[in-house]
Amino acid sequence: MEPDRRLTAFKELLDIMDRLRTSCPWDMEQTNETLRKLTIEETYELADAILDNDDDAICKELGDLMLHIVFYARIGSEKKSFDITRVIEGINRKLVYRHPHVFGDTEVINATEVADNWEKLKLNESDTYKAVLSGVPKSLPALVKSNRIQEKVRGVGFDWEDRTQVWDKIEEELQELKEEVKKENKKNIETEFGDVFFSLINAARLYEVDPEAALERTNRKFISRFNYLEKKTIQQGKSLRDMSLEEMDEIWNEAKNLE
Repeated sequence: MEPDRRLTAFKELLDIMDRLRTSCPWDMEQTNETLRKLTIEETYELADAILDNDDDAICKELGDLMLHIVFYARIGSEKKSFDITRVIEGINRKLVYRHPHVFGDTEVINATEVADNWEKLKLNESDTYKAVLSGVPKSLPALVKSNRIQEKVRGVGFDWEDRTQVWDKIEEELQELKEEVKKENKKNIETEFGDVFFSLINAARLYEVDPEAALERTNRKFISRFNYLEKKTIQQGKSLRDMSLEEMDEIWNEAKNLE
C-alpha cells in the first residue's frame, strides 16, 4: 500500500526538529518564552497572507506555524510534561466532543447553533466551575478581545433579542461621549470612547462582520489612497505640508475613483 504522504511528511518534520534540537546551537537555546514573541509574529504574517488572499504565502506561513507547534511539543517532551502525540490526541478528543452533530446524534440547523453548542460544551469539560469569560486570553488585542467576549456571553444567552436593538445602544453611547467631550473630562472621554467601540464591535458581530478584518481593510484602503496622494504630490513638485486641504482632497478623490 502506498504510504500516506501526510504522515511521511509530518514524521520527517518531527525528525528534523529532533536533530535541530540536538545539533543546532540556536535551536538548542530556545525556550517557550523565547519562542513566544516569534510565534506571535508568525501568526500575524499568516493573517497578512490571508488578507492578501495569497495562497502561496498562506501555505508558507502555515508551515512556519507548524514548525512552532512541533518546537513547543519537543520542548514539552524534554521536560516530560507532554509530547506531540498528547497534543494531537487532545485536539482529536476535543473536536469529537464539541461536534456532537457530526459524531453523535445532536441536531443543529445552522452555524450559529454549532457555535453556541461549542461554548456550552466548553463549560462542561471540567469538573470544577469555569467562568464564562475565563477562556479569553489576556494578551489578545483589545478589538479582538471585545469580539471574543461578546461571542462567549452570547453562548449562554446574554444577547439582544433583536439585533436591530444594538443601534439604539450605539446612539446612547455616542450621546454620552458627546456630553463628556463638552465637559472636556479626558478620563471620562476615554471611557466613553471605549463604550462606543465596544458597541460598534457588538454590532459587527450581530451582522456577521469580522471587526478586525473590516478595520484592517479600511487601514489598507487609507494607506493606498494616501500613498497615491503623496506620490502625485511629489510628481507635481509640491510638498504635502505646503498644500491646502482642498488641494489634497482633490487628489484624494482621484485615488478613490481609481479603486
